[in-house]
Amino acid sequence: MKSKILTLVFLFISTFCFSQEDFFGIDTKAKKGRMSESNLGNTFRKAISNFSFELSTGGNYLMNNMDFNSSQPSDYPVSQVRNTDLARDITLNDTINFTGSGFGVPINLGVRLNLFDIFVLGGGYGREVGQQSVMAGGDYDFSFDQQAYTYDKIYGTFGLVLYDAKRRISFLKWKYKKYATQNTYMQSEKNQRMRQNYPWRFVLEGEYGQLYPRTLPDQRLIVNNDPYYGIALRIEREFSEYARLFVKGGAEFRNASYAGIDMEEFQQIKQQLFGLQVGMSISLPGTKRCKVQGCGVVMKHLHDGVEYRGSSIWNLQNRKVGQWY
Repeated sequence: MKSKILTLVFLFISTFCFSQEDFFGIDTKAKKGRMSESNLGNTFRKAISNFSFELSTGGNYLMNNMDFNSSQPSDYPVSQVRNTDLARDITLNDTINFTGSGFGVPINLGVRLNLFDIFVLGGGYGREVGQQSVMAGGDYDFSFDQQAYTYDKIYGTFGLVLYDAKRRISFLKWKYKKYATQNTYMQSEKNQRMRQNYPWRFVLEGEYGQLYPRTLPDQRLIVNNDPYYGIALRIEREFSEYARLFVKGGAEFRNASYAGIDMEEFQQIKQQLFGLQVGMSISLPGTKRCKVQGCGVVMKHLHDGVEYRGSSIWNLQNRKVGQWY
C-alpha cells in the first residue's frame, strides 16, 4: 500500500513538472523553434544562417612556360649565357622553350553560400604578392626588368560537398544494412557511431576569376583579359556549428603575353600555379544569443517557442560528454 502511494505521488509530480516551463521560460519539449518572433525576422535569420565569411592565406609555386619564336628576336630581352664560345644569333626558324619559376603569397577574403549542404557558391577578392625568376631555355635566358609582381583578383567559386557528417550517417546506414534489426549489438554500435560528432567536411571546388595587375615584372608583360580558372580540394575542420578551419590545395591556370618593341607581335606565356592555403571561416549565426536574465543554459534552447544560443559561436552549442571544457 505504501509503495502504491509513493508511485502515485511520483507520477503526479512528474506530470506537473513536464507540463510546465521552468522558471526562466525554457520550453521542456525537445522541438526546433523559430529564430525570431516575427515571420519576417524568422525568414531573414534562416536565410543569413547559410552565409559565411572567410579569410585565407598561403603559398603558390609559379611555373612559366613560353615557346619563343619571332621574326625579330632582337626586339626581346634574350641573351646567350651558356656555351658562349658557340654564340650565334637566333633566327626565325628557331623555337626556344623558355621555362621559369616563382613564388607568391595570396591573401583572400571571401563569402560563401551553402545550398542544401550539397553545393557551395562563393566569391571574393584576393591579392597575390610574389616574385618570378628569369626564364631559361637551352643556352639562352629571357630576362625581366625586375622579379616582383602584385596581382589583384575578383573570383567566384563553385563547390561540391563530397563527404561530411550527413553523408557519413548515410554511409553508416548503408554499411550496417546487412545486419538484421534483431542484432541488437550491431544496431547499438551503428546508433552510437551515428551520434558521434564528425567535424570534417571535404569539398571539391572550382574557381573562375579575373586578374588585375598592380605591379608587373616588366612593362611589356601583359596579363591577358582572359579569365583564369582553377580547381582545388578543400578540407574543413569544424570547431562549432559556426566556426571552422580549412586547408585548400590545388592548381590554377592563367595566361600572359610579352610584347615586342613595335607592339605588333606577342609571345604567349602559360602560367601554372600549385598552391596550398589555410584559413578560417565564420558562419553568420541565425540564432540569437540568449539574454534572458538568470538563464544559464549553455546549449541551444527555447524561450516561448523562439530558439536561442547559450554559448558563443566558437563553442559547440549542443555539447556531449567530454566536450564541456
